Amino acid sequence: MQRELLVARQRDEVPDTLILVEHPDVITLGRGSHAENLVNVGTIPTFEIERGGDVTYHGPGQLVGYPILLLRPEERDLHVYLRNLEETLLRALADFGIAAGRNPGWTGAWTEPRPGQTARKLASIGVAVKRWVTLHGFALNVSTDLARFAAINPCGLGAGVMGSICEVLGRQIEMADVKQSVRRHFSDVFGRATV
Repeated sequence: MQRELLVARQRDEVPDTLILVEHPDVITLGRGSHAENLVNVGTIPTFEIERGGDVTYHGPGQLVGYPILLLRPEERDLHVYLRNLEETLLRALADFGIAAGRNPGWTGAWTEPRPGQTARKLASIGVAVKRWVTLHGFALNVSTDLARFAAINPCGLGAGVMGSICEVLGRQIEMADVKQSVRRHFSDVFGRATV
């Protein structure tokens, strides 16, 4: 779907679009993936895709966002685009009372480290851009079964670094509420209405 929308957006046949989905169990290997980061995938389907980054897991309880945006001339800086995706997720996490931030050298959204604890990665980002139209995007762990990350070294990190909103808060959160928050902040950060 996102590839079809990409071509349609390049032709200016559709507006900028944000696709929000939950996937069944799947492992994706980005352009920068390393075979040693596949630990014990078992029967989980594995696909090579065109986004940047290393190996990641997608599954139930994880909100995956695919922005299909035609970057305006003043937005054509991929580092700024990545920081804006992070900003969207950080604002959404703040809506649920989670103090999160960036981890220098690692793209994504991370909990603020507490004494005696390491920062937990709550969101991963991997993108591609073709003729200044974006595809792929982010994965935000809402109520994800974190044990599923043991199949890989996510983004080249140990599986134990991964966290979720529900794990951090110690209670359940509705996916619909997270989607609404992400959509609102995405629209604000990127200055676009989302379809």
